[in-house]
Amino acid sequence: MPDERTGNVSTFTDEEKGAMRERARELKAAKSGADGEQDLLQAIAKMPESDAAMARRLHELISAAAPELAPRTYYGMPAWAKGGKVLCFFQNASKFKARYATFGFNEEALLDDGAMWATSWALTKLTPAEEKQIVALVKKALG
Repeated sequence: MPDERTGNVSTFTDEEKGAMRERARELKAAKSGADGEQDLLQAIAKMPESDAAMARRLHELISAAAPELAPRTYYGMPAWAKGGKVLCFFQNASKFKARYATFGFNEEALLDDGAMWATSWALTKLTPAEEKQIVALVKKALG
């Protein structure tokens, strides 16, 4: 679809553009010493309840299992950082109109397992089995 201002074809969806704007806001907020947990909770509050329930539970699990991780947002999504770098994040299904949410890790996570390993998982709900697996992954990611 052509951009109204330039006439060029846009390569980013409205959702992707919104995520980029969120990231720019996060970088400014970090410089000013903003409360990352408050940002995370506000991001969760904006989600549809099905996504918000998973995000709240993930925040509880990760905060208990890895209190050294700092809650914050990452492209407008709940995330947890180590040493200022995002280790893991939750991408709600509604963020990009996907059929499932995603729990993922960035390259700082120590999940290496040979020449190939998973860095994200699709989530449709959190049961005790998934919660146990996520806690184990977060602990492994920390090293």
